[in-house]
Amino acid sequence: MINLILFGPPGSGKGTQAAKLIETYNLLHISTGDLFRYEMGNNTPLGQKAKSYMEKGELVPDEVTIGMLKNKVDANPDVNGYIFDGFPRTVNQAKALDDLLEEKDTEVTGLVSLEVDDEEIVKRIMLRGVTSGRPDDNDESIVRTRIDVYKNETSPVFDFYARKGKAVKVPGMGTIEEIFDRLCSEIEDLR
Repeated sequence: MINLILFGPPGSGKGTQAAKLIETYNLLHISTGDLFRYEMGNNTPLGQKAKSYMEKGELVPDEVTIGMLKNKVDANPDVNGYIFDGFPRTVNQAKALDDLLEEKDTEVTGLVSLEVDDEEIVKRIMLRGVTSGRPDDNDESIVRTRIDVYKNETSPVFDFYARKGKAVKVPGMGTIEEIFDRLCSEIEDLR
């Protein structure tokens, strides 16, 4: 079983690369962003709560995120593995993920981080905002807040898995195929 964490700041290309990795490794894609959009789109209480934080560029509280994630994993027990996209975002979430996978007699295979500079991220997200319809993609100050939140609150997750020998950095600049090839090479080394 392969359980990957696809990591990197907002706009680093996680969603694009996740789609290619899912096909190559036959994994179930679990995107917290998709889970949030589903909940928000259906105006559920969890969705309303998530939306209030996301609109300010803040992280959704752990208990909301972990609850959504656990439901998704529990609903798909017979898969070859998971690719976690946008989760974990804090060390506490990483510990909760490790505990959840341990309950399933498996573990995180590795964390692969896409490295992209801030100005490229702003450019990518603002461009995405033209078609995404997401208000947080159309406001540069919110985009920059999201980058700061990532650096201050999320990047320690890399160190958490690096101490376990399970984290690698991959340059996230170049063509989609070039980045994908780099990712696959690192994933093969983690297996």
